[in-house]
Amino acid sequence: MKIVEYIKETKSEMKHVSWPTRRQAMAFTAIVIAISVFVAILLGLFDYLFTLGIEKFIA
Repeated sequence: MKIVEYIKETKSEMKHVSWPTRRQAMAFTAIVIAISVFVAILLGLFDYLFTLGIEKFIA
């Protein structure tokens, strides 16, 4: 019984959700992708510089 009640309540709550428009969803997706690429490049750069520093320190 608890599962059935949970599903009914969830369905009811989903009707109250304010869903983004298609345009908003596309814009938010583009922002997330851009930030992810930026962070990946930044981390790659830090890794490269850190590796160079370690190599100079060890050698």
